[in-house]
Amino acid sequence: MGKEYLGELEELILLLIVMLKEEAYGLAIRKALKEYANRTVTIGAVHGTVNRLESKGFIESTLGGATEERGGRRKRIFTITALGKKVLQKSRDVKVNLWQQIPELSIKGL
Repeated sequence: MGKEYLGELEELILLLIVMLKEEAYGLAIRKALKEYANRTVTIGAVHGTVNRLESKGFIESTLGGATEERGGRRKRIFTITALGKKVLQKSRDVKVNLWQQIPELSIKGL
């Protein structure tokens, strides 16, 4: 894994890809970012981020079937890879460790 790390948007999108399962495509990810993280981003930002995650080997994509409602276009469906799971777990572990080092900011203390 080396020096790989996740930016905040990368981490959110990676978590949403896991959560959305077979519905993890660009527009659904954008809507879920707004619903679950109260983050409004452009579809271009979503596409840029998933392209970066895919180039890092954290996700893979496949093309779904073409539909009439999409004008014959196919959805690009994303899934997390084993490497993506590892980097997501490492990111979580780092944050949990940091929170544990600051007792006055622990969840119980808020």
